[in-house]
Amino acid sequence: MGEIRSREVIATGRRIRELERLQAEYGRGNWRKCKGQASVQYGDGRMREAEVHWYEAHGIGRREVKIKMHLD
Repeated sequence: MGEIRSREVIATGRRIRELERLQAEYGRGNWRKCKGQASVQYGDGRMREAEVHWYEAHGIGRREVKIKMHLD
């Protein structure tokens, strides 16, 4: 995955449905759910532009990056 562009926070704190699971698995923190655009390279070498979503927290970093839709 390339550099993430057009980063946007879409939920914070209690508005995140998975907050309890994230805290149990990765630790307590100021969790945010974010989205952005990135170039994604697949195992067969294909490159596609995609919207990606992920969770992140200060001191923990970016976790569980998911491809939500292709943009090209």
